[in-house]
Amino acid sequence: MLLSITSCSQKIPFLTSSVVPSAEGVVTVKSDDNKNYIIDLSVMRLADPTRLTPSKVGYIVWMETENNRVKNIGQLKTSTGFMSKTLTSSLATVTPFKPIEIFITGEEDVATLHPGLVVLKTGTFSVK
Repeated sequence: MLLSITSCSQKIPFLTSSVVPSAEGVVTVKSDDNKNYIIDLSVMRLADPTRLTPSKVGYIVWMETENNRVKNIGQLKTSTGFMSKTLTSSLATVTPFKPIEIFITGEEDVATLHPGLVVLKTGTFSVK
């Protein structure tokens, strides 16, 4: 039997955005017994990226690490609920780098190596 012990998870809310003010979300971060960081992110009411000014193709999630490096951790997947038109976006990933801030950018090219227009971000946080 495989048993993985994880530390307590930490929920970090996204700050109110002037670019997409109706968007609300939270990031859950926890470390596992292999010293990796499990990141689970969910956002509601994030506008379709084509409605941004200027228009974008998609949303990319980035993290700033404790060593002041910026890492692309994935593209947001967006959908509407079965009985609702509310847009919901999510991302789940694991990284060996300790995050101190998470942010989402609108991008013209989802394969970009550098962050573009920041649409939503957390404040700086510390993972235990």
